[in-house]
Amino acid sequence: MQALEIAAEAARLRAGFEAEGAQVVDADILLSADTLLDLYGEDIRARAYLTTDPFGGEMVLRPDFTVPVVEQHMQSHADPARYTYAGKVFRKQEDDPDRAHEYTQVGFEVFDGQDPAGADASVFAAISKALDGLPVTPVTGDIGILMAAVRGLRTSDTRKAALMRHLWRPRKFRALLDRFGGRTDVPPSRVALLAQADPLADVGQVVGLRSRTEIEARIAALRADAATDPISNEEMALIDAILSLRETAPNVLSALRDIAVDLPAIGGAVQAMAVRLDALGARGVDVDTLAFEGSYGRTSLEYYDGFVFGFTAAAPDLPAVATGGRYDALTAQLGDGHAVPAVGGVIRPDLVLQLRGTV
Repeated sequence: MQALEIAAEAARLRAGFEAEGAQVVDADILLSADTLLDLYGEDIRARAYLTTDPFGGEMVLRPDFTVPVVEQHMQSHADPARYTYAGKVFRKQEDDPDRAHEYTQVGFEVFDGQDPAGADASVFAAISKALDGLPVTPVTGDIGILMAAVRGLRTSDTRKAALMRHLWRPRKFRALLDRFGGRTDVPPSRVALLAQADPLADVGQVVGLRSRTEIEARIAALRADAATDPISNEEMALIDAILSLRETAPNVLSALRDIAVDLPAIGGAVQAMAVRLDALGARGVDVDTLAFEGSYGRTSLEYYDGFVFGFTAAAPDLPAVATGGRYDALTAQLGDGHAVPAVGGVIRPDLVLQLRGTV
């Protein structure tokens, strides 16, 4: 596939987003790594190309556009605002050498505190329109529902914080949830440690990265956790029910409303989903057949905290053709506490061309 073909397709896609009222923006290819990498998940951090500049410090080749575009936007404080862009992003592919190390993304970002559901629908519908006629299937999810469920658990703030921190690492999250629910045993080494009246009594001088004070604080935290009652079987079952949801969006909404009776903390997120589905339907999306998965989006970018979506092809070796989601908390992080509800999505024009050749 020729670079000129990809550039032409990227221009076509970006023009479509311009027609939706988006302003064209760009981001530097080489960005400061000091703040950016902390905002990505472990997967992106591990796959970022890092270098050191004697004057600029640690730098990173642009792994995506959203974070630098949010940085630019938060300086303007405009609300609402729409942006589009096209350019290359760079990610290591250590686990799969056949996947591209650099590829073009075309994106559409909407900042709108007045109508978040409408913004979600606008981005999803615009990307769906751009992919019209291609053999792709949309799937949606909502990280916000799972986040609300975790916050609503009747357990310690420390345990809830640990679960929230690993929300985007399904295996680690599962292991923690099972331990906090008493489904797995505490490691014998930890039991032995906590059985001692003073684990540091005969240690002598502490050698290592942690000070004695830090180690003592960690032991105190482990003791407090050991004294915490397990998460109830009922709440464990409710979390499992949310994670196992895999149906059309209206059926999932009905199931979530039932779950909310026993887990009221998710009520606001469930209502937000209902409003979003109405907004999607108003923009011509067939919500009756739209797929929803309770775990969708948990292995993507960690700054997503609400509605998430993707468009995938039947070919198992192809990555998602388009992905996106809501990232309200990210704007607060980059805006020094000033948050603007925001949602965006990206399309890979090279995959669009590849699929078009099969139609």
